[in-house]
Amino acid sequence: MNEVIRVLKDFFAMLPMLITFKPPEDSEKTSLGLVFEKTAEAHANSTALVYENEIFQWKEFNERVNQFAHGFKSIGIERGDTVALFMENRPEFLMSLVGLNKLGATAALINTGLKGKPLTHCITVAESKKCIVGVELSDAVYDVLEQLPISIDDCLLVSDQMLPSECSAYQTSQSMINKGAVNFNELTNLMSESNLEVTKQIEAGEKAMYIFTSGTTGLPKPAVLFHRRYLSAAYPYAKLGFRAKKSDRIFLSLPLYHITGLGPGFGSSIVSGASIFLKRKFSASNFWKDVQKHQTNLFVYVGEICRYLALQPECKEEKNNPIETMLGNGLRPDIWDQFRTRFEVDRIIEIYGSSEGNAAFFNFLNKDKTIGMSTGKIMLAKYDIDNDELVKDEQGKLVEVEKGEPGLLLSKIFGRYKFDGYKNYEATNSKILHDIKKIGDRWFNTGDLVKQIDVGFAMGMPHFQFVDRTGDTFRWRAENVSTNEVGEILNTSEFVEVANVYGVPIPGAEGKAGMAAITLSNGIEFDPISFSIFVEKELPHYARPVFVRIQPQLETTGTFKLVKGNLRNQGYDINQTDDPIYVLKPKSNTYEQLDQNFHDKLRNGDGGY
Repeated sequence: MNEVIRVLKDFFAMLPMLITFKPPEDSEKTSLGLVFEKTAEAHANSTALVYENEIFQWKEFNERVNQFAHGFKSIGIERGDTVALFMENRPEFLMSLVGLNKLGATAALINTGLKGKPLTHCITVAESKKCIVGVELSDAVYDVLEQLPISIDDCLLVSDQMLPSECSAYQTSQSMINKGAVNFNELTNLMSESNLEVTKQIEAGEKAMYIFTSGTTGLPKPAVLFHRRYLSAAYPYAKLGFRAKKSDRIFLSLPLYHITGLGPGFGSSIVSGASIFLKRKFSASNFWKDVQKHQTNLFVYVGEICRYLALQPECKEEKNNPIETMLGNGLRPDIWDQFRTRFEVDRIIEIYGSSEGNAAFFNFLNKDKTIGMSTGKIMLAKYDIDNDELVKDEQGKLVEVEKGEPGLLLSKIFGRYKFDGYKNYEATNSKILHDIKKIGDRWFNTGDLVKQIDVGFAMGMPHFQFVDRTGDTFRWRAENVSTNEVGEILNTSEFVEVANVYGVPIPGAEGKAGMAAITLSNGIEFDPISFSIFVEKELPHYARPVFVRIQPQLETTGTFKLVKGNLRNQGYDINQTDDPIYVLKPKSNTYEQLDQNFHDKLRNGDGGY
């Protein structure tokens, strides 16, 4: 009976917004920048942002954003332009993003772990007119300058007070400024703090940002995020999920180039007036100390950081902590229990979605171990994982799964459930299935396996649970990893003839760890130290294979596709193959051959991942 009462209270609490909320139309004059501006005016003297030892009130935060916007305008950035943003979590990231949006420009948000070819690709494919570079990342940009379509005077360097002057990145930034890069801090300090007139003219159907996603093949693809879509999600996150008020404070340590941090975190703040406590990077050991010190009662999460917290020894700060609601994605069922009991979090609002897709799920009713419900029209189609294909009946139609059975999630494209997709038309079209239920219908293929589950009393609304990703993409360290992308980079190594990349589970670890089965180039012996140096240089940490298997030759299909089924099944089990297997142990930068002792630790969940 208590559960029924709680669900009814939750349902009737959210009912007014479900009835009255209307997502903005493309032609409506509203945008991320304008909503931010109005919130800053309404809550001028309230705290907007806390970072390290800095505190910004909404009024001064808006004024600093305006200086950034006027600075962008002074160097020729206009409405409709795209500018790459490559910076770690700090106030200047948000100032850059909102400043660009106030001008009507699009921010291409670049993963801070990228370097080399992937970094070059992202800046190039977004057709960036300029690149905003946090000084802390200047080394990575400087290394690829000759491959970029922009010149050094198109680089806008934003200083970093946390960076010591003796470090390499600081020295590189000074060299870049001497060669013509813009010292953006000096420029913005001279700019007006006033709002821009153009901000009031920007329409919801204009592009706010590109968020890069690995997809299933090739290098990262820029997913388009319109102002309409960003705001359509921000209001439910704030009002239905967090139930945020201006007196609340959001703990935000997820990377701002990622939609989970930027949507539920920053989006909830700008539509509610709640303040943000921003961290440069997540620290499990300091989390509860920060929570208590800054009295953060709302928490944006991904499953991986929750796992880190659950592994920490108990501390006094976790007791009677102020966290009331946490909202995010990827929380494992066993970790879910710990946040309910050990950390005593009352509301856990799991969500599901993607930067590019139209499928969205929301655990409005605060049920356990579910991504919640969807207001769109969905279908769970039977999927043959071994053959990586949809199952069809004798009439050639897709087969829907039974309740409780995992199926490939398809989401119908109609009305307000648009599929914005990617910047590239071909990439967008490849994710759309046609004529599924009737001639002319269109469905977004999420590439994810989902199942319907029983959650008890839920007002007759079906709830679902995420199962796994299909195809060539897996999740590791809260990031999507494209096997094709990693394979293409490994194939450029002097040691590798062909690389076949896939994900393998490690007991006790979130997601799947990368594993590469490689054949060696003719006449080359494998040198783990040199190979490790290559991998560290060319791949971000989350994309580096944890395991490397040396094979005499790779198995392919008749159409020359690499076969992964047997490799996935064998994983890193050294008792199922004579092939040497190397491992990148936690906190190590060098591959070493996997022995029986560490193999057994992995199997027992004691590998430290």
